[in-house]
Amino acid sequence: MKNSRLVIITGMSGAGKTQVVRTMEDLGYFCVDNLPPMLIPKFAELCAQSAGKVNRIALVVDIRGGEFFDALIQVLEDMEKQGYLYEILFLEASDETLIRRYKETRRRHPMSPHGRISEGIIRERDRLEHIRGRATHIIDTSDLYTNQLREKIVALFASEREDTRINITVVSFGFKYGIPLDADMVFDVRFLPNPYYVESLRRKSGEVPEVSEYIWKWPVTQQFMERLTGLIDFLVPNYIKEGKSQLIIAIGCTGGLHRSVFVANKIYEGLKINGYKVNVEHRDIKHNVVEV
Repeated sequence: MKNSRLVIITGMSGAGKTQVVRTMEDLGYFCVDNLPPMLIPKFAELCAQSAGKVNRIALVVDIRGGEFFDALIQVLEDMEKQGYLYEILFLEASDETLIRRYKETRRRHPMSPHGRISEGIIRERDRLEHIRGRATHIIDTSDLYTNQLREKIVALFASEREDTRINITVVSFGFKYGIPLDADMVFDVRFLPNPYYVESLRRKSGEVPEVSEYIWKWPVTQQFMERLTGLIDFLVPNYIKEGKSQLIIAIGCTGGLHRSVFVANKIYEGLKINGYKVNVEHRDIKHNVVEV
């Protein structure tokens, strides 16, 4: 698969494969969980025929596949002969960590559904020995928090600048129509000078130049924007570091026509200049009679 990346995720049950898959999905990988090994070549072939639409794939293959899992080594050897490139990510953790995680979730170990967890771990380690020896990357998650595991996955599998891959949406709204329910941050800009009280600007939105000029000319607006952009510039990298993949910034004024629209556009422009993936939405302009 030229210009493609195929990652096979495997390893110990309870070592963090679910969290890894979520991170890979956030990075734009097409993920399939618990795929029987015999289907990997066919799946890779279908992806190769997608004309580049599916070029990053992550497949979880582990002992949940039962007897099918034992065919994995042979399948990988056959794929190599056919010229397929792949990487194996193997996740492991100490026995103590795995036992603790199973007790916390009250799950049964798949290799010992009616016996002790420790016995299942021993059997699983023995069964995974050969595939571990072929691993491209091995991560021990024993002492890793969720965000630390995410950072390792991003470092290994993200494309260039994808460490800043967070989907940001800046939404303007009117408090009279309610706060957006999915907002992560809400800023109230009703203290800014209001163009509504200027007859010539009343029915024009914050996207119109003369409205923007009116809002921006006041010192309080300029001071507020300086502090707000500084706060956002500080927060976004830390949200990324924490593992957040989506951020909704909501800016509200009374009707969602003038001040919130202007401020939302300013924030959008600043984030875009800084290279973030960002969209802007003006939710409540439709509720107003707008002159262009």
